Amino acid sequence: MGNTGGFDSLNPFVLKGTPPWQLRFLAYESLMGRNWDEPFSLYGLLAESVEVGPNREWVEFTLRPEARFSDGNPVTVEDVMWSYDILGQRGHPRYLGFAQKVESIEKTGPRSLRITFNTADRELALIAGMRPILKKAQWADRDFGASTLDDIPIGTAPYVVTDYEQGRYVTLGRDRDYWGRGLPFRRGTNNLDEIRIEFFADESVLFEAFKSGALTAYRESNAEKWAAQYDFPAVQRGDVVKSEIPHERPSGISGYAMNTRNRLFDDWRVREAMLLAFNFDYINGTVTGGRQQRITSYFSNSELAMRHGPARGDVRAFLAPFADDMPPGALEGYSLPKGDGTARNRNNLRKAARLLREAGWRIEEGRLVDDDGQPFVFEILLRQGDATAQSVFEIYRAALARLGIDVVISAVDNAQFSQREAQLDFDMIPIRRSLSLSPGNEQRLYWGSEGAQRPGTRNLMGVTSEAVDTLIDKLVNARDRADFVAAARALDRALMAGRYVIPIWTSSVDRIAHSKTLKYPENIPVYGDRIGWMPDAWWHEE
Repeated sequence: MGNTGGFDSLNPFVLKGTPPWQLRFLAYESLMGRNWDEPFSLYGLLAESVEVGPNREWVEFTLRPEARFSDGNPVTVEDVMWSYDILGQRGHPRYLGFAQKVESIEKTGPRSLRITFNTADRELALIAGMRPILKKAQWADRDFGASTLDDIPIGTAPYVVTDYEQGRYVTLGRDRDYWGRGLPFRRGTNNLDEIRIEFFADESVLFEAFKSGALTAYRESNAEKWAAQYDFPAVQRGDVVKSEIPHERPSGISGYAMNTRNRLFDDWRVREAMLLAFNFDYINGTVTGGRQQRITSYFSNSELAMRHGPARGDVRAFLAPFADDMPPGALEGYSLPKGDGTARNRNNLRKAARLLREAGWRIEEGRLVDDDGQPFVFEILLRQGDATAQSVFEIYRAALARLGIDVVISAVDNAQFSQREAQLDFDMIPIRRSLSLSPGNEQRLYWGSEGAQRPGTRNLMGVTSEAVDTLIDKLVNARDRADFVAAARALDRALMAGRYVIPIWTSSVDRIAHSKTLKYPENIPVYGDRIGWMPDAWWHEE
């Protein structure tokens, strides 16, 4: 497999450093494991049983007696309790939200523990089952939050790190003594003896490495490239197979997030102007050949997506208390601007210019300036080698120049990008948030007010909205399907009306080019190619 950029850490649980993203999913386990063919169902993994209170105000897990770390030591209740504690105190900020909702963790037996919550939140019992479990004794004399390449957390998963060279590769080998090989949950998975992650300077070099046979699998997100650039010799010989994997998951949001902490983007009218200037039809035609449809909302392509037109029924009732505080469109209905089909997109640029004037900007000597004469200049932060984003912004920059706006395109290496993203040091940045058929507490991480200003937050846009926070609460505490769907559709409306992201495109299939010796099951899960399917369910067959 191939990654772009580099890495300077093998600990995926802390804010410091840049680890290979795959490690969290290949080398570590939780008390329970997720099945990707259901919206949100967990099955026992390290835990052999689970109980919950009548209102899910507590959850109790009993460990399997055979559960072992990769060094052969048994997983104990003390390891589990320490893992929850250290992740909440010294782990990445993504673990903080759960930790703050835990009232107590107590040992209830030789192999059991109970977690009691201080917040009414029916999803917490499930989230508790998904925290990674690490070995307490490994960190007795070490600083967990300041780990280096020498500090590789010991896990319980089928794969362990066997070799690495900083910035070049990480090799994971299948643990021959893996404790859970016979579990029904694990049957048919983790079939590959070795997974090696190679690192390349940028995406174009990575693709060339795949074409030459240095890599055995490559995920392709660009439909135009899939159609036009996969005729190289290995494909012609049949050594490389192009597989399209269907799925039924929501589109999520992909595009470019505007940092509302920045005074440039704290006004919804400016954000709407940025959306108007983004000539999607022309850009999509140029970059993807028009083969991919646009994301129309955060949950588009699913039952959870907002319906167009005015809000009705429960959706309207959920939004009504915030009518005076939300940007226009949440209750009345909001749709992304459509271009006029021309490269210059004059109609939308005129609308954008009008909104910018209303927001206090004016043209002076060809440049857009504020009342103090300060020009409208912003930076788009990109990963080095992201050729698609570079192409998009070269087109977009020309449109913004006609409005008097200057754009600086900064392409930086992986380490710099991760650091600046974590420190919220950007004006605009690519964003990708995959959303499930059972959205819940992760929505707080993505767009909840709490922690929006904290370094490492996943809320890149800096959303601080009482409506959004309240709707997330309704989502996680819904007690029937109708309330759940209504809360999701209302949340979708609030986020779209906020105009925080310039959405780009999505697809109803996942595209993977791979060696003909790599095989996968005929039955495709509802989530398609999501984490836990490739490479987990794949195998090698000559």
